[in-house]
Amino acid sequence: MNTETTHNDTPSRREVFKMFDRIAHRYDFLNHFLSLNRDKAWRKRLAARLPDRENLEVLDLATGTADQLLALFASGKVKSGMGIDPAEKMLEIGRRKIKERKLDDKIVLKNGSAEQIPCEDNAFDAVTISFGIRNVTDVPRALSEMRRVLKANGRALILEFSLPKNRLIKKLYLFYFRKILPRLGAIISGDARAYRYLNETVETFPYGVNFCDLMRQAGFENVTARQLTFGIVTLYTGDKP
Repeated sequence: MNTETTHNDTPSRREVFKMFDRIAHRYDFLNHFLSLNRDKAWRKRLAARLPDRENLEVLDLATGTADQLLALFASGKVKSGMGIDPAEKMLEIGRRKIKERKLDDKIVLKNGSAEQIPCEDNAFDAVTISFGIRNVTDVPRALSEMRRVLKANGRALILEFSLPKNRLIKKLYLFYFRKILPRLGAIISGDARAYRYLNETVETFPYGVNFCDLMRQAGFENVTARQLTFGIVTLYTGDKP
C-alpha cells in the first residue's frame, strides 16, 4: 500500500464545518457529479462490511446529509442509527431525506464532533465515517472516541480518499484533483475555497499503512485497508476486542 504524503503543510481543519454549511445546498449534487456517481457505490461497499449480525445499532460520524446512514439502513441489518455532524445546515438536509424515507423513527441526527462523541461507552455495534476523518483536527482522539462508543466485537468502518499506486493513474488523478475538480466545484457551489480544500486535505492526509497504524494505536484489531476504484478511495475496517 502506498504511504506517500505529497505535502508537509496541511490545511487548517478548524471550523471547517462553516465551509460545509456554505456549500450544503449543492453538496449532494457535487458528490455525485464530481465522482461520476461512484460515491454511491463506495458507500454501499462500506455497508457491506457491517458486522455479520442483525438488528445493529450504528453511529455515523461526519454524517453530513446522511447518505452513508441511509446506505447502512439499505443493507437490511440496521435497527437504529444516529448521525453526528457539526454542520447544522447539512443536518437539516439529512433530516428531510430521512423523513421522506419514513425513517425518522429509527434515525436521529445530532450536532456534534467526532473528537468528543456525545454518547455513552459501549453503545454501538458499528461506527462509520465517510470522507470525514481527514477533516477532524485530532485524528487519534477521534479514533479513540470511536473505539470508546463501540460495543465489544463492534466494528469501525472508515471510507476516505487516498492516492493510487499506479503512476499513470495517480498522475491523471492528481491533474483532475488539482486543476479540474476545484474549478468545477467553484462554478457549481459558488465556493472556490471549499474545493481547493478538498484536494489539499486528500494529498496531505495519511493513508494506507500509515492510517492502519493510527487505527492500531487507537486499540483496533484486525485492521484492514481495501482500495477501491484504482486506489482513489480506501475502505478501512477495525474491530474492538
